[in-house]
Amino acid sequence: MPDSVSRSRRSSSTASNGTAANRVDRARIEAAVREILLAVGEDPDREGLRETPARVGRMYGELFAGLHTEPRQLLRRTFTQKYDEMVLVRDIEFASTCEHHLLPFVGKAHIAYLPAGKIVGLSKLPRVVEALAHRPQVQERMTEELADLLMEELKPRGVAVILEATHSCMTIRGVRKPSSVCTTSAMRGTFRENQATRNELMALIYGPR
Repeated sequence: MPDSVSRSRRSSSTASNGTAANRVDRARIEAAVREILLAVGEDPDREGLRETPARVGRMYGELFAGLHTEPRQLLRRTFTQKYDEMVLVRDIEFASTCEHHLLPFVGKAHIAYLPAGKIVGLSKLPRVVEALAHRPQVQERMTEELADLLMEELKPRGVAVILEATHSCMTIRGVRKPSSVCTTSAMRGTFRENQATRNELMALIYGPR
């Protein structure tokens, strides 16, 4: 099994009760945030910061809820359908957290597949994006994870995933290039093997060039 898919990992072993956002150790996060505030020279007991550790604990529970969900399950319910042309859901907005600096990267996903006798509910594709985005990520791995999950669960003739995102680690720190956009793609099956199919995909997403 590809490493990118096996990272659906920890999710299957978590308890079934409670929401994913509640499965983080908030007390530990709060203690760590308090230490960070002290380390940068702030007073964590002043009025404006007094509740900050608790706020960050709740926020991390939300931002990393994908660690405790199983995106594969979202693709298990399929429908028999003879349709064999491209299915494309484009402009799926997402927000994720870069694992290198714990800063957000925000963008949109375009996902296409070529059915081979079965289709999945269209809402499941954005849900899978959300599940994978809500965990520490790098854009390149997230792109591969999406493509591999769809190939393994839907068994289509091909899958294409394109992500476009703006990364805070490039826009607000370091090189500080606010207009930069990172684009990544993963092609599987017919999309990888057939130039005409890729051209059709690009025309549907970006228009004729």
